[in-house]
Parts: sequence; C-alpha cells; structure tokens
Amino acid sequence: MFPELSVIIPTLNEAETLPWLLSDLAVQAGVTLEVLVSDGGSADGTCLAAAAAIDRHHLAGQVLTGTPGRGRQLNRGAARARGEWLLFLHADSRLPEPTALVDGLAVLRGEKSRSLAGRFALRFDRPGEERCFDYYRCEVKARLDLPGTIHGDQGFLLAKDFYCRLGGFREDLPVMEDSLLAEAVRATGAWRQLPATIVTSPRRFQAEGYAERQRLNALLMNFAMIGWDEPLRRMPEVYRPQGETRPLRLAPFLRLIEGCLGKLPFREQAGIWYRSGGYVRGNAWQLMLRRSARRAFDAGLPPEAVSLEPVLRFRHRFNVLTDHPPGRFAAALLTWLWFRNLCHKTDRGD
Repeated sequence: MFPELSVIIPTLNEAETLPWLLSDLAVQAGVTLEVLVSDGGSADGTCLAAAAAIDRHHLAGQVLTGTPGRGRQLNRGAARARGEWLLFLHADSRLPEPTALVDGLAVLRGEKSRSLAGRFALRFDRPGEERCFDYYRCEVKARLDLPGTIHGDQGFLLAKDFYCRLGGFREDLPVMEDSLLAEAVRATGAWRQLPATIVTSPRRFQAEGYAERQRLNALLMNFAMIGWDEPLRRMPEVYRPQGETRPLRLAPFLRLIEGCLGKLPFREQAGIWYRSGGYVRGNAWQLMLRRSARRAFDAGLPPEAVSLEPVLRFRHRFNVLTDHPPGRFAAALLTWLWFRNLCHKTDRGD
C-alpha cells in the first residue's frame, strides 16, 4: 500500500539501538508507514542490522547510504520518501505507545493550516535509576513552545510539502540542523505538541558529563541563533562521534571559539557579543523554569503536571523591563564575563 507516513532515521554506528526503535514502529496501529534508514558510513553493522530488522518486522522500507552529515542524511531520506507526511526520528528514540503516530497525525490533520509541525513530549530512558532533577527539567522545558526549546530528540512530524517549502535541513553545518529547522517552522508556521511521549537515551549526557554537555550545547545554540556559523562549521575538528565518547573536555571547543573570534576585527567581535547578549537576555525565563520545575520535582509531580504559566508571565514581564539596548548590552557583558571565566577555569583544569 502507498504509505501515509515516511519515517526517516539518520544513523551512524547505531547497530545496538536502532532495532529497538524499528520494533516500536512495527507495532504502530492505524497508519501505513515506510521506514527510511539513512546511514552516513557506519562501521558497526548498522546497515545490516537495519535491513534485518525491517525484514523481520515486515516493515516497508529501505536502507540508504551516502556521505555523512545529519542534515544530508535527513534530506536524503526525505528525497526518497513516498509518504504525504514525514517523521524525523533519532535512532536512539523509542515510541512505546502503539497509537503514537496515528494520534499525532490526527492532531495535524485536524488543523486548517498545512504550515504546522508536531513534536512529542520528551522523557529520558533511565530505568532503575533514581530521579534526577537535571533530566526532569529538560523534560519540562521540552513542553514549552518557545525559541530554542524544540530539538530533534522530540521527533519532527510535518507534511512533506511544508518540509519542501522550508527548504529542508541545512547541510552546510555539521551540528544544530534540527534546532535551525525548528526555528524555521516557528518563523513560517507553528508547532503543536502531540499526545504521545517519545523516550530518548541520555547516553551522551552520561558519557560526556551532564554539566559539560549542557555548557557546550548552550554555546552552540547561541551561535546558531545569532547566525555566527564559523565555529559551528569547525566543530568536526574537535567533535567525537557517539561511538567514541568519553568525558567531554571543553577546552578544545573553547580554544576553537577563541580562535574564530581572534580572527575578527574588534567591531565584529563586539557585534557577536552584543547579539549573544540579546539571545541570553531573551532566555532569562529559564531561571523561573528552574524554580517551577524544582518545586514540582520535590513534590514528586510528573513533568506534565508542572504549570508553565509562571514561566510565561515572567518572560513577558522581564522582556518589558530589559528588551532595549541597555538591557542587551548588560546581558552581553555578563555573557562575555561568563565565557572568560569558563575559559579560565577550563584552562586550569585541562
């Protein structure tokens, strides 16, 4: 049968994790789908494992191979997709609810506009471990529809024609392609949260260290949002693939960023810090998010029970008070001081 939905999964050395996701897709009810595994040169048998799982579960689909790069791999899969709808998933994701896809499609089909995309609520897979506030806060944050809160680990579901109008994923950057597409959706359409929950692996946080990974993510997100691409393009010089992860050392990344800044005239450097201050100022609502999430966490509430209204009220009031040149300059100065202190501490500990 002609598929309603094409599920596109980029892979690089995912032989252990991918079969679990394919088994979840095999039991999705009420939707005709195809699976397109887009591999970027795995050396661990991912392609063989994917083909075997597709055959074993009687899934319609195929394994595509080509040049690495997640943006390229995602676009490669979309180019071969036959479905009216596209779902982009990470290989280490799980969809335990068998109606996750049909319910998600129902939400988007029920809207008049086609300029919509859906994402799932997020939960980290940590069976048998104690509750952890850091992961809990991320799960709460993923429920917000604010700039910088939607990423690829939540899954992206959208109509193929909308994806084409967006221009697909950027292929010139080795990182942040999902976050940039998320903001393109926001700029031209709207996001909807879908009824089901997607379960994702915390393996990178666990391997690299939560705090270090989040600091690096904050820097990369800032540069992506202000449009400074140079350090993003050069990330492969110091970035380690998932299969070779060890505790993350920030020093090489910070030196790369300092090197990129050092090549620029002072005026351009100042402009980057000023735009960074504007971005950081606009994310001050995360202070209230942390407070609200901590109260709910200590009370034993699930992430979906956390009230987000205080966060949104704080964001509005803070913007009224600080969204002007002096406010952005003050935030830029604080951001520069934070970066210099981070470099200093990292150099001492390297």
